[in-house]
Amino acid sequence: CWFTARRNSTEMLPLKTEQFSLLLLNLEEYYFEHHTANHIINKGCRDERKIRGSLKICSKSIIFEPDEKIQPIIKVNSAILQLLGKPRKHVFSFSTLSPRMLNPLVSVDFRVVWEISVLYRASCLDKLGDQAAMVKVNLFPFFTCRFQSISETLHMECKAEMVTPLVTNPGHVCVTDANLYFQPLNGYPKPVVQITLQNVRRIYKRRHGLMPLGLEVFCTENDLCSDIYLKFYNYQDRDELYFLIATYIENHITEHTAESYMLQWQRGHISNYQYLLHLNNLADRSCNDLSQYPVFPWIIADYSSSVLDLTKPETFRDLSKPIGALNKERLDRLLTRYREMPDPKFMYGSHYSSPGYVLFYLVRVAPEYMLCLQNGKFDHADRMFNSLAETWKNCLDGATDFKELIPEFYENDSSFLVNSLKLDLGKRQGGKTVEDVELPPWASGPDDFLQKSQEALESQYVSEHLHEWIDIIFGYKQKGSEAIAAHNVFHPLTYEGGVDLNSIMDPNEKVALLTQILEFGQTPKQLFTIPHPRRIIPKSKSLSRASSHDVSIVESPVSPNEESFEDLTEEILLFLLWCILNTAFFLFFLQALSSCLILPGDTTVICSSWDNHIYFYSIAFGRQQDVLMGHDDAVSKVCWRDERLYSASWDSTVKVWHCVPGETSSNKKHHFELLAELEHDVSVNTIDLNAANTVLASGTKEGTVSIWDVTTATVLHQLPCHSGTVFDAAFSPDSRHLLSAGEDNCFKVIDVQTGMLISSVTADEPQRCFKWDGNTILSGSWSGELLIWDLLGGKVIERIKGHTGAVMSMWMNEQCNSVITGGEDRQIMFWKLQY
Repeated sequence: CWFTARRNSTEMLPLKTEQFSLLLLNLEEYYFEHHTANHIINKGCRDERKIRGSLKICSKSIIFEPDEKIQPIIKVNSAILQLLGKPRKHVFSFSTLSPRMLNPLVSVDFRVVWEISVLYRASCLDKLGDQAAMVKVNLFPFFTCRFQSISETLHMECKAEMVTPLVTNPGHVCVTDANLYFQPLNGYPKPVVQITLQNVRRIYKRRHGLMPLGLEVFCTENDLCSDIYLKFYNYQDRDELYFLIATYIENHITEHTAESYMLQWQRGHISNYQYLLHLNNLADRSCNDLSQYPVFPWIIADYSSSVLDLTKPETFRDLSKPIGALNKERLDRLLTRYREMPDPKFMYGSHYSSPGYVLFYLVRVAPEYMLCLQNGKFDHADRMFNSLAETWKNCLDGATDFKELIPEFYENDSSFLVNSLKLDLGKRQGGKTVEDVELPPWASGPDDFLQKSQEALESQYVSEHLHEWIDIIFGYKQKGSEAIAAHNVFHPLTYEGGVDLNSIMDPNEKVALLTQILEFGQTPKQLFTIPHPRRIIPKSKSLSRASSHDVSIVESPVSPNEESFEDLTEEILLFLLWCILNTAFFLFFLQALSSCLILPGDTTVICSSWDNHIYFYSIAFGRQQDVLMGHDDAVSKVCWRDERLYSASWDSTVKVWHCVPGETSSNKKHHFELLAELEHDVSVNTIDLNAANTVLASGTKEGTVSIWDVTTATVLHQLPCHSGTVFDAAFSPDSRHLLSAGEDNCFKVIDVQTGMLISSVTADEPQRCFKWDGNTILSGSWSGELLIWDLLGGKVIERIKGHTGAVMSMWMNEQCNSVITGGEDRQIMFWKLQY
């Protein structure tokens, strides 16, 4: 967590022997450098005394830090410098407004420094924005003598700022063929920060102040805190630096998508905690930016029981609602105000994550940041983080308190709950001193509290409902009409795109608006625009064979046992035909066929044939109705959706036809119109369509899987997934993922949106066909076995003896509890799934 990283790194913190900190500066204020100086007390008097120290030259103030730590730091704002006039060559006198000093006249004797003149001239400018612009002009160039090697080649240099909590420090960034350097203007906390490119593991583009100007670099795989966070003055510099780092690092790991992490989470490869960290990271949440600190949900709603019962739903908070909507009475009052409010409307006057809320929780381990945020004072003792029960109650009942939690509540370092620094945090009404955080009765201590919180986060209840909270914070309920319906509307300035700072010409207004954005908090970047799927909780499954039928002789398709398969529909006829087509000669054409389907209305069967044709057969009249000669080689598979026929062929094409069925009674033929032709380099063996009929997947004989946009007939992604024929491919029920099975014995999972190969599972033998629910696979093998796969663990959890030859075809009903298989042994088998 952030405060643990702070303790382990001296780069982000002032030295313990130093009183000065960048936290003493104002927003958009910059520290230039320091000079040795003397603080002269009672100058010219008999008791004149000099206090040696350091004079810090800043863009809006000067700060004197005495060597004697018992003496106070003196800070004088630039506005006072205007009143005193232009400084003399060696002596600069000013009056301090600090009540701690006995003598209001303080003289500082120092060496000649040009920064004082710059500061004086800047202070004469009317607008703070103009002052900041003048300061930026005076940034020194990067000193190449800082390079680690004289053989390094410089590829880019630009101005930027290093971002740490509540502080931005200006300087120069440069990238060589070996290193990334940041040289602070002031040499603080050290002259140069250097990162070896080959050590970089992750890089992320970031928003800062709702603008796309940030870049965060990590040299670790999973740590929450980065090695450096940079803010640029324009997005072009940021993007160029991002490209250079991605190009030159050896171990660069491509940014994962939210969808790829979602699949890992659904499959159980990552925990709820890890998934939330990944989503925060992708949504621009960073430990270096307190206005965009990672946000975690309140999970537990019981802070009064002596035992925490994670099997009871009432133990948990309702994750389908934002904090502000959990209390109906409070929500009604907020909605009344919302309806009466002029545009732009918002329901909540404060955010669920802001610098103040982050430091509310972390004040005991990061007091200097709270003092910085609150002008040198802690909050009133009764408003401090005193008790978990009180804080939760206030979040439910308070008129302006809608805060969520931070990751520290689900980690292992409990020091933020303990006043180990012995801070004077004041006394509450009644005289009780603020010390450690009061824990609920079910926690024996801080470590036990965190352990039980972790268990709650990973509990089955939360796993089944976490997607609802994700919809609110990162998903489709974050903005627009869905946000209004979910009572999830915050101030416009908290949203990305809520304001264009570049369009504001007045520097004062711009700084004021930026201050408001940074202090109020920011809504995470939206990651999902459709409902997030729930996590699939694996359940034990088994198959039992209900019956089997031999179709080795010519006979009518058999009817299934009504008692065992009462829920099956006319689709059984379709499947029986399909089984026969794959295992024998079709009864009516005496022609080996590759696939078949039944049209809506259950009156017409479409069959694809190895003789290059597609046949239409009337069930009612028992005869061939039409034939489509649409390909130059065998037709390997057909699909039908919304009066459109999709045909795959060994002639290296997939064709899309508009088809108007004919009328058998009047001998009216079908009308075919070719709408699109999707060309491949080799024979196409299988196809599948997503639920919306907008995306088509194809698999070829050489192992390539292609994902097509059907509406534009363009290929979106093309992946060499298998080292042999792709036997089968199918979209997941939510159409986010594609599973393929190949001649190389492998299953491959592809993220449809990004085209990323997410997972690979290897079997002992080829799997000719399969059905899957996005998590569990039922496949038919060459040896005739039916295999149930746990895609979460990438292993077979059950083997069922089935056919004596390869399983060639498989059908499953919509309820996923009835299965029919057809094999090389010319058997049709009916199966029941038992849970």
